[in-house]
Amino acid sequence: MRLTFLGAAGEVTGSSYLVETSGVRFLVDCGMFQGGREAERKNRAAFGFNPETLDFVLLTHAHIDHSGLLPRLGALGFRGPVYTTAATDDLLKVMLKDSAHIQEKEAEWQNKMDYRGQRKPRHETAPLYTVAQAEAFLRQVKGMDYDTEITPHPSVRCMFRDAGHILGSAIIEVWIESAKDHKKLVFSGDLGQPGHPIVRDPTPIQQADVLLVESTYGNRLHRSMPDTLAELVHVINDTLQRKGGNVIVPAFTVGRTQDLLFLLVDLYRQGKLAEMDIYVDSPMALAATDITLKHMKLLDQEAVNTMQWLIQNGGKPRIHFVQDVEESMQLNNVQHGAIIISASGMCDAGRIKHHLKYNLGRAECSILITGFQAEGTLGRRLVDKAKSVKIFGQDMPVRADIYTIGGLSAHADQAGLMSWLRHFHAAPGQTFVVHGEPLNAATLAEVIRQQLRWNVSVPVQLTSVTF
Repeated sequence: MRLTFLGAAGEVTGSSYLVETSGVRFLVDCGMFQGGREAERKNRAAFGFNPETLDFVLLTHAHIDHSGLLPRLGALGFRGPVYTTAATDDLLKVMLKDSAHIQEKEAEWQNKMDYRGQRKPRHETAPLYTVAQAEAFLRQVKGMDYDTEITPHPSVRCMFRDAGHILGSAIIEVWIESAKDHKKLVFSGDLGQPGHPIVRDPTPIQQADVLLVESTYGNRLHRSMPDTLAELVHVINDTLQRKGGNVIVPAFTVGRTQDLLFLLVDLYRQGKLAEMDIYVDSPMALAATDITLKHMKLLDQEAVNTMQWLIQNGGKPRIHFVQDVEESMQLNNVQHGAIIISASGMCDAGRIKHHLKYNLGRAECSILITGFQAEGTLGRRLVDKAKSVKIFGQDMPVRADIYTIGGLSAHADQAGLMSWLRHFHAAPGQTFVVHGEPLNAATLAEVIRQQLRWNVSVPVQLTSVTF
């Protein structure tokens, strides 16, 4: 058996792992690289193998850094099934079409850019895939229940376990049988922080021959939830009431947006936040929220109680789901009193760039960063305290206050990751630390090595390991 690390090795995007034996070939995840020109090159260079030869794909969850290249895989010849959870199946119907729409618009904008003062583009840019290709690919996706064993191939069994990251996110257990041997592989996917709002805690796993574990926050601890909520209340009240500006929140449409809505409603219910207007400006946010409500049985009880309170409270606080472009553009005229939640979460695409353009230069406003920002992204430059940033080809001064609230992350911190790992009854034969920037991954690997005495390594992208 051979395992190849196609992405999320030494970085946090592009999650994809190729598993090959003499009788079967499949992918676990097929994520898009995000962050700068290098990401664009990597996305167009994927996959380094013939997609027609794949038997199937297993998908941990719907975030684009794990699922975003699936339609491209299909456009290049993959015709097999994609197995994932039922909630992820529903979310993909929204997210992949939205991703394709963004790429079509980005390609269109790129082709209209000036080059050295000319109105002619240097070359014609094509999107990675189109909306039509995304819609066609969705017919290959098959949604499964948690904790139900499936057999995608005569030599492969697998099961999806709740990862507690976002709605539908999964840890995948894979058993591979052959005439001479059998192996159990475990892919952690993205693991949630225990006690995180809305979703349940990650499912403990007890045994693996080969383990791949994420390390997004492998070198740090999150702030406690009480401290995090106190800071969130301060940022909102200080910006809306004292400074008289807006709060702009870049957020993934799936997961983080629903978390924020839950927290804002709950804090309002407790009297910690005053009357406010919350604008959720993402074409797919309403659909993603409806899907969340459809799968209420997957949510924790606190989230269910808060949602029921909101329904019974006559529509306060005021939540506006912005759908069309004209309504989104009208938000550019809102000077104060608004919380605007918009995608993308790393600020590199989508409507959030417009809201940053109109609010970054205003000292009375605040930008609230609530999730991980990959190297090379606009969000990372804001976190790193850039004095100015380029948006739509224009230099924009950064005068707004930039707040980073790590305690809201849907990723487990180092303590959360180690707690999950300690549920294994015995050391896996080999543990690979993936989905983390080099320092984060190396730090977690060393902690695992010292505290658990496991055989652990940090793989390099495009390298293979044979078992």
